[in-house]
This record gives sequence, C-alpha cells and structure tokens, in this order.
Amino acid sequence: MGTQPLSPAACELVADEVTPGSVGFVTALASEARALTRRSLRVRTALPLEQGSVLWLSGMGQQAARDGALALIDAGVTALVSFGVAGGLAPGLRSGTLFCPSCILDERSHDYQPDASWRAALIRSLATTGLPFVNEGTLLSLPAPLLSVAEKGAMRERHQALAVDMESAAIAAVAGEYRIPFIVLRAIVDERTDNVPAELQTSIDAWGRPRAGRLILSVLRHPGLLAHLPGLAARMNKATGALRTAAKVAGTDLARAARQPC
Repeated sequence: MGTQPLSPAACELVADEVTPGSVGFVTALASEARALTRRSLRVRTALPLEQGSVLWLSGMGQQAARDGALALIDAGVTALVSFGVAGGLAPGLRSGTLFCPSCILDERSHDYQPDASWRAALIRSLATTGLPFVNEGTLLSLPAPLLSVAEKGAMRERHQALAVDMESAAIAAVAGEYRIPFIVLRAIVDERTDNVPAELQTSIDAWGRPRAGRLILSVLRHPGLLAHLPGLAARMNKATGALRTAAKVAGTDLARAARQPC
C-alpha cells in the first residue's frame, strides 16, 4: 500500500466522511497504521475506519503527532488514541508485548492520565488475546528516539518508565486541552538490551519507510549493518502483529463502546 499526500481538496473530501463523535487514532508509522486497516494509506489525512473511527498517519515526532490530534478534533472526533510501537526500557519487557500504560510522562516530567473507564474496558478485552500484556506502569514520551542500551538505561533510571515513544505525550496534551478522553496502546519493538544503529534510523523517512539510496549508502559504508536488519524486521513484525490482534479483538474503537463508569 502506498503512502502519499493528498491535495487540500481531497483531504477535505475524506474529512467530510468522519462521523462526529468518533474515536481518532494517531499513528506515526505506516506499519502501525496497517494494523488498523487494509485500505490504501494517505499521510496527514483523516481516513475513516470501521465502527466510525478514523485514522491519521502523522509521521514521527511530537509536533507531527500534535498536528494529527488537532486535525482529528477539527474533523469531529471526541476521543483520541495513541497507537503504535514503543521501545522497551524495563528489563525483561519483550518484543511483541502489548502495553496499555496507566501514566504518560513527557521530557519535562509532566504527566497525563488516560481515561480510566475506557482503559479498563480495553484491558478486559485484551485479556482474552493470550498475548503478553502489561497494563500498569509509565510510558515515557521524548522528542527523539533512544537508540543505545546506555541511553535506555539512563532514562529508565531517571524516570522508572517501562517503555518510551515519541508521540503519546503530545496526543495526551491535546486531549487535555480539549477535555476529551484518550488512551494509549503500544507494542514493544526493541528491547532494553537492543542497540539500534543510528545509521539505520536515519535511513527511514518520517513514516518509517526505507530511503533506499540512503540505506544502500549506509550499508556500503558500514557493512556490519546488514547483520542488524533481520532482527529489527522480526521485532517490528512481532510488534505490529500484536497491534493487529489487539485491534481485531477490541475493535477499531478499542472497546470504547464497552466502557463503564468508574
């Protein structure tokens, strides 16, 4: 499936299909978005899903995620989901583990609390999947990725977070500004003891798609990078497979319809 920008007129056409009051998903990567839909993807565009939900493929980073959350609210959604992969910080947190954090923490130590009743409904639903699942603990959300074991260890020691991503705090902040509920569902991709070569990180675009020329050049300069590719691909497949199962079991509203009052 391709990912390419739409014209402003086309964006307005898709946004017109969004059901007011629906759940809005913000995903950074194309591989994360594909866990929710088989439709052709468009970046920075409101894409309707089943059950009246809507997807926004934002690209990586805080500003991209914030822009996506604001665009979804403009399109009429009244609840937000940060959905995708995360890096493990806690020892023993394995690739493919689903994580529904009870707290989101940003780089300034501001914390955000997901909607309690919605989160409880999602936890009940995901308990039936049989997948590794953690439903308590903090997700740290930073402006830049943590690629080395040393960086992960330092952030783990400083914040005691279980995992790290780059988008959830920005989405949570928008939800707080507009006083609408949000939840976070992430799947662990790289583990606490995994080093991710910086050369590979810079060989993908904002949506996680390979930049072929840059990747080839990096491999030519650093042939040892080839040894990392199969493991990285396998961990990503495991993580996105867990997200796909979660969406299938909980629905594309992530059990929001099943929530109960606290």
